[in-house]
Amino acid sequence: MLSANRFVKSLAQVIPVYKAEDGQSGGNKNCYGRNGNTSYISVPVGTVVKEQGTTITDLTEHGQEYLAVFGGAGGKGNRFFLSNENRAPMMATPGMAGQERVLQLELRTMAHAGLVGFPNAGKSSLLRAISNARPAVASYPFTTLNPHVGIVEYRDHEQVAVADIPGIIRGAHLNRGLGISFLRHIERCRFLLFVLDLSAPEPWTQLQHLFYELEQYEPGLSQRPQAIVANKMDLPEAREKLETLKSQVTQQVIPVSALTGQNTEELILHLRELYDGYLQGDGSRGVEPIRW
Repeated sequence: MLSANRFVKSLAQVIPVYKAEDGQSGGNKNCYGRNGNTSYISVPVGTVVKEQGTTITDLTEHGQEYLAVFGGAGGKGNRFFLSNENRAPMMATPGMAGQERVLQLELRTMAHAGLVGFPNAGKSSLLRAISNARPAVASYPFTTLNPHVGIVEYRDHEQVAVADIPGIIRGAHLNRGLGISFLRHIERCRFLLFVLDLSAPEPWTQLQHLFYELEQYEPGLSQRPQAIVANKMDLPEAREKLETLKSQVTQQVIPVSALTGQNTEELILHLRELYDGYLQGDGSRGVEPIRW
């Protein structure tokens, strides 16, 4: 039995082979064999279960379960063979073997917001600055090879999950780099924060390339509720380009420095606005938010 658990963050603990338990053989003294016990395998929320490349279930909620294979049925005891002609049967049947099945598990990040940007845009540092996540940070491309999810907690105890999506590169929709592996995580995000490195020569072109990659992967993906995070504002060359960036785009631009924490409060407040807008867009506060 596969069971989605919000406290499990990766598929690393899932071993390659599990075997459904065989049923026990029947016996004498009216004893039927016991059916194979249920084994539970905890997987992260957002796990997709596939068989021969076809999706058979999507575990999107905490506590959701999927019966992957059946354990073996227990054997019949000697009482099953009792009849008028045979008042003391001496036979029983063996237990049945457990079912065998080959399944593929794929984790797609479940988060409200996705930090989207090119390598070294500062997404991991930004996630550390605004949430409880502690992803690795270094000054070389592809520090992040798997998505990290952090929780931003507000005074009213509401929680917003933010995912650090590994860096997208040009041609990602063609699976360059680890493109498709990265892009598929963005599908699950309700709204997007495009993180731009304002120390780059023309940071506004980064946004154009990111939009293109997302649209080539899934039309409409780049049109989800969003904001632009202008990162590295602690650098002089970044401050010089901020007004030019604002003139080039229509989205709200939030200048921050993940390194110093400058203006991260505004980002956290705007993140909540996007989250509240998402709930209202789904009809009511009755929509179940993701819990971690």
